[in-house]
Amino acid sequence: MNKLNVLEINFEFNGMVDTIYPVILRDDKEMILIDCGYPNFLALIEDCASKNNIDLSNLTKLIITHHDFDHMGSAADLKAKYPNIKILASSKDEKYINGKEKSLRLQQAESIYESLPEEQKEWALNFHKILGSIENVDIDRALNDGDIFDWCGGIETIETPGHMPGHISIYIKESRTLIAGDALVIEDGKLCIANPQYTLDMKEAKKTINKLLNYEIDRIICYHGGIYQSDIKKSLENI
Repeated sequence: MNKLNVLEINFEFNGMVDTIYPVILRDDKEMILIDCGYPNFLALIEDCASKNNIDLSNLTKLIITHHDFDHMGSAADLKAKYPNIKILASSKDEKYINGKEKSLRLQQAESIYESLPEEQKEWALNFHKILGSIENVDIDRALNDGDIFDWCGGIETIETPGHMPGHISIYIKESRTLIAGDALVIEDGKLCIANPQYTLDMKEAKKTINKLLNYEIDRIICYHGGIYQSDIKKSLENI
């Protein structure tokens, strides 16, 4: 039994309705959640999982693709409620997830603050506070490029830097599925690189796209946008 469930979690943020798409992988021994939403999203994730006949108390692992607050925001809550969960993330991202170094997203936000128009500064300060309030969590296992595990039919860790230097994606060979995190997004039905405003190194992001062309991919799951299955090789080449 190897199953993949895409959770569709709808919510309101900054007065706008939005959706994220965490993924749950399952086999007879493992249940793995990939990314866990914003802070205080545990109840939303549990409710969505329950509607898919998934009991989160069976979770064995959480994989965090990168340390943006919408991907790791509820990690500490998950670990507190389900202490047997092992948390995995890139070795390059570990120091930001455990709090030994300041979030790169917060560093970015602080660095551009003085250049913002006055009418945006209040919002920016609130954003700084949100980023600074994220509860850190220890990593149980650090992942590196090319790590392969037999969980859930076999998965491979792919380093996919650009959006953030420690960003990883997960490739499932059995179903030729790429769980892209924020390396890719779907906008208006089109596969794209994540918003350049939040991509720390666009040159690296484009190298990542070339790297992904080396994989046989039939389906891409984007955290922002959902499932993409339309002529993937051509779509990647167009990017």
